[in-house]
Amino acid sequence: MIISLNWLKDYINLDGITVEEIEDKLSTSGLEVEEITDYPKTLDGFVVGHVREKIKHPNADKLSLCKVFDGEEELSIVCGAPNVDGGQNIILAKVGAVVPNGGFEIKKAKIRGEKSFGMICSESELGISENHDGIMVLDPDLQPGTSAAKALGLDDVVFEIAVTPNRPDALSHIGVARDLSAVFGRPFNYPELKLDENKPASSEQVKISIEDTAGCSRYIGKVVRNVTIKESPEWMKKRLVAIGLRPRNNIVDISNYVLHEVGQPLHTFDLDKLAGSEIIVKQAGKDKKFVTLDSKERQLKADDLMICDGEKEVAIAGVMGGENSEVTESTKNILIEAAYFHPSYIRKTAKRLGLSSDASYRFERGCDPEITKWAADRTAALIAELGDGEISEGEVDIYPNKYQPKIVNLRYNRINKILGYEVEPARVKEILDYLGFKTESEYDDSLNIAIPSYRPDCEREIDLVEEVARINGFDLIPVKPKINVTLGVKVDESAYLDNIRTLLTGMGLNEIVTNSLLNSATAAKYGNPIGVLNPQSVEMSHMRPSMLPGMLSTISKNLKVKEKNLALFEMGSVFNQVGEGEIASFDDFSEIKELVIALTGNSVEHAWYTADDEYDFYHLKGIADELITKLFVDNQLADNYYSEGDDFYKYGFRKVFGEEVVCRGGLIENELTDSYDISQPVFVFTVNLTALKKIQPEEKSYTELLKFPKVYRDFAVVIEKNIDSGEIISDILASSSKLLKNIKLFDIFEGKSLGENKKSLAFRLEYYDNAATLTEDKVEKEFWKVIDKVKKKFNAQLRG
Repeated sequence: MIISLNWLKDYINLDGITVEEIEDKLSTSGLEVEEITDYPKTLDGFVVGHVREKIKHPNADKLSLCKVFDGEEELSIVCGAPNVDGGQNIILAKVGAVVPNGGFEIKKAKIRGEKSFGMICSESELGISENHDGIMVLDPDLQPGTSAAKALGLDDVVFEIAVTPNRPDALSHIGVARDLSAVFGRPFNYPELKLDENKPASSEQVKISIEDTAGCSRYIGKVVRNVTIKESPEWMKKRLVAIGLRPRNNIVDISNYVLHEVGQPLHTFDLDKLAGSEIIVKQAGKDKKFVTLDSKERQLKADDLMICDGEKEVAIAGVMGGENSEVTESTKNILIEAAYFHPSYIRKTAKRLGLSSDASYRFERGCDPEITKWAADRTAALIAELGDGEISEGEVDIYPNKYQPKIVNLRYNRINKILGYEVEPARVKEILDYLGFKTESEYDDSLNIAIPSYRPDCEREIDLVEEVARINGFDLIPVKPKINVTLGVKVDESAYLDNIRTLLTGMGLNEIVTNSLLNSATAAKYGNPIGVLNPQSVEMSHMRPSMLPGMLSTISKNLKVKEKNLALFEMGSVFNQVGEGEIASFDDFSEIKELVIALTGNSVEHAWYTADDEYDFYHLKGIADELITKLFVDNQLADNYYSEGDDFYKYGFRKVFGEEVVCRGGLIENELTDSYDISQPVFVFTVNLTALKKIQPEEKSYTELLKFPKVYRDFAVVIEKNIDSGEIISDILASSSKLLKNIKLFDIFEGKSLGENKKSLAFRLEYYDNAATLTEDKVEKEFWKVIDKVKKKFNAQLRG
């Protein structure tokens, strides 16, 4: 952002303050000054010269030999510019001057045999624009010998300020003046508005509506009639040139002037070119092409926010106007647009089109919805003054969602604690008043502060503390030579995942890393996905709600290059929205770490000593059990098996901790694999690592070798298919004596012989006593007690 010192002085009195002080205070208060250009110093040695005579260079076709008067003497200058001519006033770089663009010193020279005692300059060489088509031709009334800085209106100092993305309020002269006001304790004022409005009213000449209120929350249209398009006055041209802008005509220059004055982007339409004298703010609706002001055809997307008239698109909202409604020399009636567009809408469109303008740069960072009316009035007043226009009464102001200031409580003791020194309450209030923060209510220990609309970066108490700190001076924060810090136990957050990675690679699996972003259609199949505000493309518009799509996509790509035998795993975060509506807090979404393991193809390929061994359910279960065992939580997770699948699995198993499903796996449904062009079975196991990590392994202990033998009993029962084996095991353990140490499900059978919706489960029961040998009668009594319990509670039939 380039700021003119002379321009700043319109809003704040800076008398008695040096350039160096301004630079220091701006930089230490958060607006870093990257470069200062002091034009009187930079243009030292450059003066107005008068070309008395121009003749052809005797030894070069494209060079001219000029006689130039510099106010004191006549100099011979060799010039190659095609537009140089006798009788012109030009900028002359005298011998010893240093050219700003290039940094080289002008010396006496002999060019093709002719002596040259200086250089006639272009705008590019002076560093005031990129125009190098020819030399600058000045006002003929200027006196030769006048300093270039004075002649060009550049008797000014400009600051190039690095404005951080969170400070859109500082992208204007008034925004910077506001900060200087707080730093130096001097009042600043907006320019006085003088509006001479006449009938008919603006509302009688144009109709405005907003269809997409999410993209545009305020739109103001103001009409100025009978305008004369002409050159801007010198004072305005000089100000624009000082900040690196090229003057064009009074209407364009006024829009640019107000933009850099107050930070509100504006656009002017030729009212007579708007079909139906109507403005509609809406999305493009479908892919189409549109020609912008730079005469380039742009490809629009359906969700691009557009400004339309009664028949067609006339501007890309917040980015650039259209050629079909631009102001030309024949324009008489103008519609001024001052609006607030949502940053994400503008950022997305501008980035996709590769089109960055001064307007889009500001809209992307967040403008002030409350300044739009003032900016429209300021523009109208300047058009009336500099373009002889007649301002129509009032304006059309569509403002469906009005700004409601956020109230933040600021505690004095909190300021003192964070800064490490005491700031007087009166000083706190003074700083915030200068910055435009309104005090809603005042207490002995705190203030309730209303956040102004131009400061979207201030949302919390700590933001207000920062405002006090930067204005009061970071250098006042005391330096402590010694800080005592209590060191706690270092926790390596990555150790848990690294351990799992080591275990799985040790089992022969290969790790993959896939994109965590999916398109909306794919993401919706696997959960309740969360959209990205500014996606790079439609294929990466949502955060993944599951690791499964990335894994299946990787398998598909491998199969297409004939890599058919795969044992893969991936770990990463998955995100799901909780409930419906917009995400307003961290409670509205979940983020968990997830592991996915996939097996497909052969575990062992055919060789002379062995046959093919195809991956199956038992390979998957073996890897899953081995992993859980190595993590020492196998005795805390219960296995549940199911023969009927869901949208993802044909059949499979779960590992549960209490009521929570921590792991699940099985054979992926054909319909799902077909959608990825996968023609072979895929077995997948997923783990909720966030939940698994919370399970504390039981402390390891030594168990003495049994002195007395174990006794085993097997039984099989026929039950309803919907009854879970884990439920039966839990019930048996809860109702049996301490002699029953373990239960294992060792067989599952389903068939027509059992009946419809029936299945057979076979269990092995393990009994022993640490103190004595079990008798047959005692075991039989315990065993049949279990069978009777299962038969009664689960309506089971004993088999065999």
